[in-house]
Amino acid sequence: MRTQKCPHCGHTLKIYRNPAPTVDIIIYDPAKGIVFVSRAHEPLGWALPGGFVEYGETLEDAAVREAREETGLDVELEGLVGVYSDPSRDPRQHTITTAFHGRSKHSAMPCGGDDAAEAQFFPVDALPPLVFGHERIVADFLEKMKQGLATRRPCSGASVCVGLGVEAARGERE
Repeated sequence: MRTQKCPHCGHTLKIYRNPAPTVDIIIYDPAKGIVFVSRAHEPLGWALPGGFVEYGETLEDAAVREAREETGLDVELEGLVGVYSDPSRDPRQHTITTAFHGRSKHSAMPCGGDDAAEAQFFPVDALPPLVFGHERIVADFLEKMKQGLATRRPCSGASVCVGLGVEAARGERE
């Protein structure tokens, strides 16, 4: 926290520097692999589709929007991979990302858009070098897949679903 004088009234203001919320999405197809985008802006490299959450937007809506903007794919979210907050993940600023996994609703191939120069599937055994620490997110996803990852749609905007099946979060029995 730092302080600054208001230029209009002279009152001392507290200025907080908080991490920015972001989302990432693993778009997975068992036959094709995982979609990655080649970034058109610094930092350059391959990354999961994702970006900053807009004011008034849920994390889930942000993930679907970013996937559409960067890959041209309409996706259905199937679950939460995890939350990642290492301050060194993004060299531009401290971010906290919520990573989801999902699938394309259609059989279309990804096409780079917005700040993605290109988008393509990579087989899980031939992944490109990744930026933003996305290798950890992918490793966590692949480990959860080995453990029988449940593929249930997350509750929109309901953080109670973290770590639980949707039915459990709603109080239903599995």
